[in-house]
Amino acid sequence: MALERYAVLKGRPTDRRLAAEGSTHYHIRIDDGARDHRVAVNVQGSSWPSLVEYVLDPDFEHPVTARLERLPPGLTAIPRGEGLDYVRDGLFDRSRMRPLPATRPGPDNDLNEKIDHIVARAIGEPTAMLYAFGEPFGPDPVADHGFGFAPSRGMHNIHMNQGSPEERFRGDNGTGQDGALLIAFPQGRWAALFLKFQSQSWQTDDATGHPRHPVQARRRRMQA
Repeated sequence: MALERYAVLKGRPTDRRLAAEGSTHYHIRIDDGARDHRVAVNVQGSSWPSLVEYVLDPDFEHPVTARLERLPPGLTAIPRGEGLDYVRDGLFDRSRMRPLPATRPGPDNDLNEKIDHIVARAIGEPTAMLYAFGEPFGPDPVADHGFGFAPSRGMHNIHMNQGSPEERFRGDNGTGQDGALLIAFPQGRWAALFLKFQSQSWQTDDATGHPRHPVQARRRRMQA
């Protein structure tokens, strides 16, 4: 099994909504030149342990960026197994991943604020382009609950999509279909955000993306 649809959305970030207390998602409004989309980014999981681990690279360098620049705005479907893979593509150093709570008192010390820092910077830069890897949803014939445009459409599963041990999520496991946010800034500079749930395993089957071994519960010091 794998995600039913996997794609990358290219467009201009124009607005955002931070996750409120008790909410599990940070939302970004994207304009692809023809329609609006909402990108829903998990800042908390629904399973224990519930923290989301992240790597935010403000100076991202990888061959994938050259291919992204050539894409047209809007949604581009990606064939199964040919997208991003946290385990196999060398996108980042796994040891840099840190768990953070979605929200907590104080400045710049939760995942909400870490994401907002780079997204707000992109919104303020007129030529910045955002690339959201994940699973499309919609269009649905209702006003979007985040930003009010209609029909509601967007992207979710903007996180690692393999290594999930729980039965309810195993159907989404697969290789070459991980989610991420990549942002192109002027002068050829890129930033990248990678996310995974604490319950997900790094040791995954090359064919199915299922975890090879159960994830052992462990205590990890939360770092800002």
